[in-house]
Amino acid sequence: MATVYEMAAFLLFALVTVGSSIGVVLVRDVWHSALLLGAALLSVAVHYVMLQAEFLAAMQILVYVGGVLILITFAVMLTRTEPTDADEPEVSRT
Repeated sequence: MATVYEMAAFLLFALVTVGSSIGVVLVRDVWHSALLLGAALLSVAVHYVMLQAEFLAAMQILVYVGGVLILITFAVMLTRTEPTDADEPEVSRT
């Protein structure tokens, strides 16, 4: 039977997983969305540890957090553009 501490830890990380996953979809900034995806993937790894599936937790961290999230981070950093003067709306000065 699960103890109170195990149940509290499960509920905490379940809320982190769901909150981060919702944040990935709702946040407009791509960089913050990638960081929230990392938090969601790490909390899923914690769930694997709680299920005593340490190998799956290690693969979750190595493959998804270490691989996929790094590729997303590089893609965001390489494709981000700085706003120029041409992108700003013109203001009439009368």
